[in-house]
Amino acid sequence: MLVALTRGACFVKGLLQLTSSKYQKLSLVGKALIWFILFFYFCLSAFILVVTPARIAQFMYDVAQDIRHLPYGYTILIVLTIVVSFPPFIGHTTLLNLFGFTYGLQGFFPAAFASLAGSAIVFVTLRIMFSKRLHSWTSTNEKWQALEAVIRSRGVGLIILIRVSSFPPWAWSNSLFASIAPVSLFQFFIATCFILPKVMVYVFVGSRIARLSDGEQRHHMDTQTKIINSLLVVGGISISVLASSLVYHFMQKEIKRLHDSPSERDELAAEALEATEEAPLLGPDSLISP
Repeated sequence: MLVALTRGACFVKGLLQLTSSKYQKLSLVGKALIWFILFFYFCLSAFILVVTPARIAQFMYDVAQDIRHLPYGYTILIVLTIVVSFPPFIGHTTLLNLFGFTYGLQGFFPAAFASLAGSAIVFVTLRIMFSKRLHSWTSTNEKWQALEAVIRSRGVGLIILIRVSSFPPWAWSNSLFASIAPVSLFQFFIATCFILPKVMVYVFVGSRIARLSDGEQRHHMDTQTKIINSLLVVGGISISVLASSLVYHFMQKEIKRLHDSPSERDELAAEALEATEEAPLLGPDSLISP
């Protein structure tokens, strides 16, 4: 338990350092956008407090039930999941929660399908649209050539480790792998399958939140049942955080090992992994000009 807490603390510390570094590199417009987003969430929090979480939760539960009773309601969530798999969209985790919120644990199957299909569609689409740009960029970038060589030699194991890592986020991770030429669609798909346990956790958390959101179900719950459901939600979130911190630890360990390697190629590959935002398909205008 102590080891897990230590790793969690290291993960949080690394996340804060990474966030601070990213913020300092932003332009004035970028920083203003960040503050606007923070202000938006402040207003949203105030709205929730005024309307009350119970009323909002009940409204969301009622909408979820309306979607559930549609003949092909799950296709709405599947399509949305595929859309947010493209950068610069966000919201993959929230949609996984919604699968559980709407369909309970049965929501895992459409959530898993949507995640696998969405990532594969992004991978193939970006590879086809930006193949020339990718080739011209990588042919002149030593760091990226080194990363490609390391991934080619290490194989699926390293691909899986990068894939299950929380950095970069879901949509940008799809774009990152599309940028790495040695990674085939088959390897990418196999690596993506390893995120399915995390999908299950998010769906489970959503299903527990749904039970606590419906006033009628809450009314028939005794105090012990409410506490158990609340603990299950907290436990699911904690498992997700601990798993992410553990993967982050292994990822940093792998990067350190590459840095410590006498090979110049490994050193350049480690630098490329630490600066994934420099990937050819992750730049600010990469999805605008093929």
